[in-house]
Amino acid sequence: MLTYFTNSVPNTSLRIPYFLSPQVPTSNPRAKMMSSSLPENRIVLGCGGVVVDLLAAVASYPKPDDKIRSTSFQVQGGGNAGNALTCAARLGLHPRLISKVADDAQGRGILEELEADGVDTSFVVVSPEGNSPFTYIIVDNETKTRTCIHTPGYPPLVPEELSQSRLESAIDGAGLVYFDVRLHETAIVIAKEATRRNIPILVDAEKKRDGLDELLSFATYVVCTAKFPQVWTEASSVPTALLSMLLRLPKVKFVIVTLGEDGCIMLERSHNKASNSEEMCIDEVFESLKRKAPSDDSKPSCVSSSVVTLKADGIGTLCGRLHVGTAEKIPPSELVDTTGAGDAFIGAVLYASCVKLPPERMLPFASQVAACSCRALGARSGLPHHSDTRLAPFLHEGSEIAGLVP
Repeated sequence: MLTYFTNSVPNTSLRIPYFLSPQVPTSNPRAKMMSSSLPENRIVLGCGGVVVDLLAAVASYPKPDDKIRSTSFQVQGGGNAGNALTCAARLGLHPRLISKVADDAQGRGILEELEADGVDTSFVVVSPEGNSPFTYIIVDNETKTRTCIHTPGYPPLVPEELSQSRLESAIDGAGLVYFDVRLHETAIVIAKEATRRNIPILVDAEKKRDGLDELLSFATYVVCTAKFPQVWTEASSVPTALLSMLLRLPKVKFVIVTLGEDGCIMLERSHNKASNSEEMCIDEVFESLKRKAPSDDSKPSCVSSSVVTLKADGIGTLCGRLHVGTAEKIPPSELVDTTGAGDAFIGAVLYASCVKLPPERMLPFASQVAACSCRALGARSGLPHHSDTRLAPFLHEGSEIAGLVP
């Protein structure tokens, strides 16, 4: 039996069914049993968006004025920060979330689902007025794409709603701080405190947003979507754009760009001496690594350069390592929905950074986690737990590393 709520937004009154999907998993007892083997410092603080996702899968995307039926429908939690921290919690971290919801049915459902997965929501602001955010998502079974229509929460979170004492409580003991840039004014306040305490910061650079440039100035690690590096730097290629980003952002230790089914690229800054004195064009190094990456392997892998001085005309030079990761080749019959795959990747990078996995293991691991998430409808149904046997090869020594080239 469905219950209904009335969701009020400016100039709009919406009446829709709400229920927690039966496929939304609760805490995994086996994962809890394995937590004793994980490192002690596993607290990560995240600040960003949480929403309710209303997902309708359709045979094919409708034309204007069409009337069609969904092939399946689910309601589950979403939002970049909510998804990434849920992923991190299932992998064994102890995430804390700073965000805002309204005291309505959606908001209560959002918090209950996060708490069931082990995300600490005690620092989430619950507003007695307004509406919690939600997103309509149309999943096209034919093209395996999704279209999102987002309605922001109202009123938005402002820094004054996070007192200094609550900020200090939230950040105490954190080994890493993460921002999706959705709540940039509050995020900047948190970033300043994290920087004062020398806590590393990971920024999700999905696209240009208000406050992103300032948050990037605090970043230790950056994970980007495919288009962002070239949009932000106006560079001629993705590798050149990554080089430009590290030159513009001297605090950043590495930047990763995710490329969907084409894998990912990571540029890592190095303070060690280059393996030779010759400067190497970053685009040429990238092409060399691509040729060495296995093309017939169904599982994610990584090829890496040695420490070299990388250059790009008109950009500059940087001592570092370039890593090229491949993605899992998911059979079409198993690919359900790519919603939240980037958030899953970030959740895995949060875990890998906390447990100090080297890039050669981090990238295949994160790609595998993202691939798992694509096998179920919505951003969270397919997220794996630490005990998932599909992750074992990437968590231990001996995981796949395709090669090392100069």
